[in-house]
Amino acid sequence: MTSRYNDADAVGFQPGRRRFVAGLALGGVALSTGLLRAPAHARDTTYATPGGILTQTDLQLDVGASRVNFTGRTRPAITVNNSLPAPLLRWREGDTVTIRVGNRLPGHTQTSIHWHGILLPSNMDGVPGMSFDGIYPGESYLYRFKLRQSGTYWYHAHSKHQEQAGLYGPMIIDPIEPPPYDWDREHVVLLSDWTDLSPEGLFARLKKSPHYDNYYKPTVGDFIRDVRRDGWAATMADRKAWGQMRMTPTDLSDVNANTYTYLMNGVTPTNNWSGEFRPGEKVLLRFINAANMTYFDVRIPGLKMKVVAVDGQYVHPISVDEFRMCVAETIDVIVEPSGQDAFTIFAQDMGRTGYARGTLAVRAGLEAPIPAIDPRPLLTMDDMGHGGHGANGGGHDAHAGHGGHGGDGMQSHPQSELRSPLVDMQTMTPTPRLDDPGIGLRDNGRRVLTYGDLYSLFDDPDGRDPGRDIELHLTGHMEKFSWSFDGIPFGGAEPLRLNYGERVRIVLVNDTMMQHPIHLHGMWSDIEDEDGEFKVRKHTVDMPPGTKRSYRVRADALGRWAYHCHLLYHMDAGMMREVRVEEGA
Repeated sequence: MTSRYNDADAVGFQPGRRRFVAGLALGGVALSTGLLRAPAHARDTTYATPGGILTQTDLQLDVGASRVNFTGRTRPAITVNNSLPAPLLRWREGDTVTIRVGNRLPGHTQTSIHWHGILLPSNMDGVPGMSFDGIYPGESYLYRFKLRQSGTYWYHAHSKHQEQAGLYGPMIIDPIEPPPYDWDREHVVLLSDWTDLSPEGLFARLKKSPHYDNYYKPTVGDFIRDVRRDGWAATMADRKAWGQMRMTPTDLSDVNANTYTYLMNGVTPTNNWSGEFRPGEKVLLRFINAANMTYFDVRIPGLKMKVVAVDGQYVHPISVDEFRMCVAETIDVIVEPSGQDAFTIFAQDMGRTGYARGTLAVRAGLEAPIPAIDPRPLLTMDDMGHGGHGANGGGHDAHAGHGGHGGDGMQSHPQSELRSPLVDMQTMTPTPRLDDPGIGLRDNGRRVLTYGDLYSLFDDPDGRDPGRDIELHLTGHMEKFSWSFDGIPFGGAEPLRLNYGERVRIVLVNDTMMQHPIHLHGMWSDIEDEDGEFKVRKHTVDMPPGTKRSYRVRADALGRWAYHCHLLYHMDAGMMREVRVEEGA
């Protein structure tokens, strides 16, 4: 089923036809996908990729196999119109867009495209097995929907591991009304992670050896140092606690630069993507984290960044030196470069193992100094949200209690977590920590953006108090590389059912030792502060370890929607649910 008002907006939409452009003969209907000049309202936009900028509202995108070389080895990739990253799509709010996506992959490989953060009918959302049947080799699918929003977004595959293989690209929707800020030039800065391994091979390795990339485990020397500093009893208690959690204090990410090459607009750090500016200009930088497993900490040494939008939505401007981007998030900033000819855009990974970088310069070919990677941070028990530890905490109703106030006593847990072989720990004293910049960013001498800084430029668009609360726990088992909600992986979970039009509060509790970006398809997530008041509208909500955060959702789109962690291999390993918005559910 699809939303009432979405039906009217989807020109030509026919309810119930899930694969209504199958086996399309492209030779007679393919449209031009050549590089077009950006429209006037786009100002000076650059996007360095072979795919260029596509502005047609009726266009063809072909998913196919290509060969790429980022590391000195030629490897297979999955591309859109032979481009990695995929072409930049630029449209205007109010446009109705028609996109024919053809599958030109060899063999029996199904494909799909999901339009991340875009409000549309459920059968246009691009999730095989949920939104539609997928696109099979030699066939095409007709996506058609009206754009009812503006801002910086992106699109990517939602089939197996094709996003890791290269199927992702940026998307900009220009507003009908002028934005509340001015700029003279803009650049898209799309961050991603590439591996020469096959994505399937990397997933298999994570299942067999989830700590493979963690080269920085405590040594005997570290143990002796800690005994001298903290004493034998305290050191042994610390090691026992980490052993119970089956992790180490350096275990910040499952995959890092020991496997990945980090890219900026498809360019390696060595090759140095470059965007030009003229002194005195205001430059809008549209950052997109299109990585599969990597959180990036972004800064431009020598420049302040004024944050003006997150996840496509305007926020009250806030000037910062640095910000952390969870996977799938977008952040728009304005900078005013002056006083030197080049500035480095520096995006180090959260685990401090590598970086993507590019340069803002007055002309191509210039470089600025690359800062040293920050010291490697160490997790603490406080980061885990622990007033206690164990996988056998008291079980209570998973749907009870208001999540706006975190840390008021010991946390209850759903019955499905109790003694589950797929749950290796539980947080006991979680808090929202909205003002915390995060592990590795605290007290670093720079002004770092936090969720506490973010306020939408508009009031709560719904205005109603939520009619009910739904509490979900992010759960996992490190050694088994198993991830889930409430200890139940996707394959064994019942859909989460919402009544069409209702306002609900979703409370997330991160019981795991890892950071998770949580994305609900088809609807906005309106984050609350500690008092339950509306703060900021987003499509992807970051959940650090040991946190409890809440947000409101208006169930205003009928149909079946995906809800999942946007770390690709966490989603594939089970941290996903189906959300069904139904009449009178």
